[in-house]
Amino acid sequence: MIRYVARRLIGALPVLALISLIAFALLQLIPGDPASVIAGETATPAQIAQVRVALGLDRPWYEQLGRWYAGILSGDLGTSHLLRISVGQAIAERLPVTVSLTLCALAITVPLGLGAGILAALRPNSLVDLAVMGVSLLGISLPGFWLGLIAIFVFAVDLNWLPVGGYQPLAAGAGAWLASLAMPACCLGLFQVGLLARITRATMLDTLRQDFVRTARAKGLGEWLVIGKHALANVMIPVMTVIGIMASLMAAGAVVIEQVFSLPGIGRLMTNAILGRDYPVIQGTLLLVAATMVAINVAVDVIYAWLDPRIRYD
Repeated sequence: MIRYVARRLIGALPVLALISLIAFALLQLIPGDPASVIAGETATPAQIAQVRVALGLDRPWYEQLGRWYAGILSGDLGTSHLLRISVGQAIAERLPVTVSLTLCALAITVPLGLGAGILAALRPNSLVDLAVMGVSLLGISLPGFWLGLIAIFVFAVDLNWLPVGGYQPLAAGAGAWLASLAMPACCLGLFQVGLLARITRATMLDTLRQDFVRTARAKGLGEWLVIGKHALANVMIPVMTVIGIMASLMAAGAVVIEQVFSLPGIGRLMTNAILGRDYPVIQGTLLLVAATMVAINVAVDVIYAWLDPRIRYD
């Protein structure tokens, strides 16, 4: 298993290199001059040229690409043009916010999605099944940003239960931390509950028709023991793929949610960098997102082997 994980991580290096190359190429094609944005609207052409020289933007593209790759190998992602700090520091300051938001959203999505899907599968074509599938379809259809605006109006403005926006670190207290993440996490997670519930329902229905389930029931095992010990273990194998995809989608969806709730996370950092033509930050955050996707895929494969002893990686 350790050798397999090592091979996967080594094999991901060319993927990350290619993604960084594509990001660099796309940024070069974006219209606009970052030196003009940084220098300001009243800057003279001489001042803009001076900024370009200071940032190394006057160099040929291949020299800029070489410096970018050299920085990655040395652990230096460059310096933010707008924040005037290293990209690594900017990411490190904002990463806990996005990680906290994603984990809280997963903590909401996984229990609700699994529970709703299993409940619907145990009562197929019943009112419970129809209600779960109807609510699931509604959750998939509602845009996250619209749900966020409605949540702010109801729970923050009207009822005054939760803060309108902003982020409180865990050091400020668990209560304040959870209050600042409650609405964003719910809006980010509820969008995925419907998808997980539908996949869980379909997989559970197929599993309950298998011979080993009928054998377990014939042996006199209780229904909940059959479901929890035998059926659910097999259901979780394909469902883990969906959960891994959901984690990736949540990391991407955090860009919008962080803007709606004014959370100082990676998504907001990337948005501000795009608006300000801050190329080093854009490249660094894209590389972080790609590395996160690779890590999620490797983690899902490892969980596969833990859930299904038949899977072996040599």
